Amino acid sequence: MFSKIRHWENIHIPLWLMKDTCWMLEWRLMGITMIFPTISVAIYLAWKTRLEEEFYINLAICFWIGANAYWMCCEFFHHAELKDYAGYPFIVGMICVSLFYLRRLFGKGNQEVL
Repeated sequence: MFSKIRHWENIHIPLWLMKDTCWMLEWRLMGITMIFPTISVAIYLAWKTRLEEEFYINLAICFWIGANAYWMCCEFFHHAELKDYAGYPFIVGMICVSLFYLRRLFGKGNQEVL
């Protein structure tokens, strides 16, 4: 299963980079179009790892991409005053990352961390 997950992670990274590049270049249609495959692969990775340790990291990535996509749309549609709401999914993503490291520190994988 590891190689299959790695395959999707390797697909996910260029999708994410394309979305953010379109944002930087202000290519609205392409940037908005790239939200769907990028978030879809992120959700797929989170679902596939739901029983594994990496689930919380993949879930954090889902929230991060969602927040980025929201922020990008706020800028594209001239609603920059609303972009601060992207902070909420960013915070949830940080909570997910914290859970990942707390579980590693205090859970069964604590020998690997120390």
